[in-house]
Amino acid sequence: MFKQLVATTTILIACAHFQIAQAGTSVEVKTTAGNFVVELNNEKAPKTTDNFLKYVNSGFYKDTIFHRVINGFMIQGGGFTKDMQQKPTGTPIPIESNNGLKNVAYTIAMARTADPNSATAQFFINVVDNPNLDYPRPDGYGYAVFGTVTQGKETIDAIKRVATGRQSYYSDVPLSPIVIKEINIIKP
Repeated sequence: MFKQLVATTTILIACAHFQIAQAGTSVEVKTTAGNFVVELNNEKAPKTTDNFLKYVNSGFYKDTIFHRVINGFMIQGGGFTKDMQQKPTGTPIPIESNNGLKNVAYTIAMARTADPNSATAQFFINVVDNPNLDYPRPDGYGYAVFGTVTQGKETIDAIKRVATGRQSYYSDVPLSPIVIKEINIIKP
């Protein structure tokens, strides 16, 4: 009886730990277009998630914008102010795109330059399935997915439909800024 109780307790503790590890951390993104929640996958993308949370905890994203919006592709933000000034960032992180996570609709991934290890603060949310961004496409590296929008998909849908145009050197910029008011951890 005692051995069975110990075994059952061990299994329950292991299951509880598994659920916590799988659940990850969630953040709420508050924007001028509405709010949404992202569940981060710190198990499959630990460096990317840690990097993103460092920016969240420092308040870096406050008053940045979604500066690139392409309906039928993605919405990108987290690096520019309303006047299209790029914010200084920390050290780039190594890419974690070979983690099994796919660039499907409503997933969040790190933006980067042609250098696969250049991601810092900017991120994008896929508004459709984008298998062409999955590892190893399009350049042998892909783009690192690190979470999924779990609430507020209607906000993502509203942002993807805004009118865009050129602003200085940049195209696909919303004509009326979509400002990230803040990002907060809601489930550690």
